[in-house]
Amino acid sequence: MSSTRMFLLSPALARLIERDRAGERVRQGYFPEQPDRSTHVQVTGDAGHLILASHSARGPVEDAAEISSAQAEALLALTAGQVEYLSTAIDIGSHTATIQRVVAPAPLDLISIAFKHDKAAQKFQPPAWFGPEVSADQAYRLRSLALAGRPALPEVEISNAALASLLDALDHRDREAEPRSTERAQAAIPSEAPFDAEAEQELDRLNIEDSVIRELARSLQPQGR
Repeated sequence: MSSTRMFLLSPALARLIERDRAGERVRQGYFPEQPDRSTHVQVTGDAGHLILASHSARGPVEDAAEISSAQAEALLALTAGQVEYLSTAIDIGSHTATIQRVVAPAPLDLISIAFKHDKAAQKFQPPAWFGPEVSADQAYRLRSLALAGRPALPEVEISNAALASLLDALDHRDREAEPRSTERAQAAIPSEAPFDAEAEQELDRLNIEDSVIRELARSLQPQGR
């Protein structure tokens, strides 16, 4: 069974990550929840989606339908509450985490990791730059933020170990990209053309024919007196 772990993130560290890599602006509007399902509309860039989440014993199952941006904007205006955030992906070892810099209804920085299996989620050890875990607190879910507003926030402290751990995570991508960039650069450099014996012989034959034709043309010219 899949599961997601969520943590608070220091605003200062979130700003540092935002400077290092680009994020994607997302807006979500939520309709009042029903006992067996919930519905929300999402706008990411110019793409709009209407998302129906059916509740079951194994967790929510989402079904997304693409809609036009005009339809999405119209539905957003009808929702009971909205949330807007900047979504940024970052690699954490073999996992990919998603940072959500919430700007509305109130500032909040979250980082979450989705796992395919519960065992993988339980084994995951958050790095030093993660803040307190809020996975079990529904008040930090996007739906709750949109409908009920932001809860009271504990202070997320930044230590030297946390900052060093984050910088290592950001540098890890650069170290991985550097060999690939070098390989691409080397591949872009044209190598010398291989020696072609047949082409060399053909060039010699053409040169000989050209010399013969020139010599024949001189012999046919009238001799000067």
